[in-house]
Amino acid sequence: MSNCELSETQLEIIKRQLGREPRGIVKIAHQTPQGIPTVLQTRSLVADKPFPTMYWLCSQDLHKAINKIETSGWTKYIEQRILEEDDLREAFYRNHQQYVKARWLAMDPSDRARLEQLGYLKLFDQYGIGGISQWDKVRCLHMQYAHHLCGDNIIGQLLDQEFELDKLVINI
Repeated sequence: MSNCELSETQLEIIKRQLGREPRGIVKIAHQTPQGIPTVLQTRSLVADKPFPTMYWLCSQDLHKAINKIETSGWTKYIEQRILEEDDLREAFYRNHQQYVKARWLAMDPSDRARLEQLGYLKLFDQYGIGGISQWDKVRCLHMQYAHHLCGDNIIGQLLDQEFELDKLVINI
């Protein structure tokens, strides 16, 4: 979906959430039952540059809550658990694989052709959730949670269990 296919109300909400004009939006990938966008699906090529992040968290309320969690050191804690717990590591690896597959399926054919022309196509097999190449690292809880809202993500599930993000009231 290009910006012109978003309703004016949706586009205004997204602009307010991001604090800028959105770029590369394919569609609203997740929204609250009240219709407030929480996650945007983005193109794989934005301004003629590769953009391996398929899901972009746009909710300010979720963003602020996750910032606090990241500041608390939870990212390093969960990365340590990934290294130590086989089941968690395997689930997280599967999440990356599913993300890569979904990104390929969602990729616009013209973006794919241009990425191939630019020599970037291989990156899209290597980069998992949030554009990360080290699949045992979390790097950004925002990207993990955005993926969780749109698919299957063990880190997002743990965030909901530990911090009840799924119960957070989302405002415009």
